[in-house]
Amino acid sequence: MLGEAIRRGRKRLGLTLSELSEKAGLTTSFLSMVERNQSDLSVSSLRKIASALGVPIFHFLLDETDENHVVKREKRKRLKLPGSKVTYELLVPHLKGKMEMILGRLEPFAASRDEPSSHPCEECTYVLQGTLEVDLGGKIYTVRAGDSIYFDGSIPHVFRNSGAEDVVFISASTPPVF
Repeated sequence: MLGEAIRRGRKRLGLTLSELSEKAGLTTSFLSMVERNQSDLSVSSLRKIASALGVPIFHFLLDETDENHVVKREKRKRLKLPGSKVTYELLVPHLKGKMEMILGRLEPFAASRDEPSSHPCEECTYVLQGTLEVDLGGKIYTVRAGDSIYFDGSIPHVFRNSGAEDVVFISASTPPVF
């Protein structure tokens, strides 16, 4: 489970709950509940925890001993947190390399997160279906099916879907940060 993976990551670094709380900007009681799988996580909280532990979000879902090269559709690692309007699927078999690719599905009239955020990477997103609005440093870019956008991930950004159909996209980033 996700909480157990977070606990293992924290202990691997020799951090107490209090130290992780300070690094992640989340309360100790909340983190304790998360580690015991008694509280749901938002993508932004999971991102803060992953950043504090120095790992991409999908790290918590992977078996790092897996050396496969092919990721079968039915075997993809999938992340959809309770209450979230976005689903992510990992398209690479592990995060040991220099690149990460995800398939994202953003529901109608939803955003990838509440507030723009940044991470140290280069990112390219290709839209397969729908129209994606990308708020990149306060400037809005419209990316339609067949279009792509490339940007420096350190610029605060958020994806939005203002349409009535799902937006489906593929994002690649280097290094892995999601």
